[in-house]
Amino acid sequence: MILDSETKASEHSEDHGDELRLWLRLLTCTTLIEGEVRRRLRERFDVTLPRFDLMAQLDKAPEGMTLSDVSKRMMVSNGNVTGLVERLVESGHIDRRTSETDRRVQMIRLTKLGRAEFRKMAAEHEIWIANVFAELSEKDVQDLMRLLAKTKLSARKTVPQKAV
Repeated sequence: MILDSETKASEHSEDHGDELRLWLRLLTCTTLIEGEVRRRLRERFDVTLPRFDLMAQLDKAPEGMTLSDVSKRMMVSNGNVTGLVERLVESGHIDRRTSETDRRVQMIRLTKLGRAEFRKMAAEHEIWIANVFAELSEKDVQDLMRLLAKTKLSARKTVPQKAV
């Protein structure tokens, strides 16, 4: 059996502070869930998580978005978004056009096909995530949401504002 970082740290808990073990637990949970979502998206829909994430951003903006806005929302570089856009244009899931107000700006939006396929994926994705947390009570979920909100605020105080 391969041990994750959290398990390794807990075996030698005297060597690690509670905060480090908490960080490793959060990271382990994120990695487990993300890995399963990636696997299911690939197997069920032949799509990558970054493509799904890009389509999710565009689904919220039917009028379209600039590449720059998408990269900010996804917290990735414009270069990363450009490659995703190219593949989704080729597959017919999004279209790209020049902005009517600024010829230097590219606007992208989901096509009818892209919106329909994304919504199918999103509906299944929601079920997958609900199943991941099925063992938690409603109170557990609310407690985690509250505690993670506090964690997010605490983390933001330590991170330079440009990086957030």
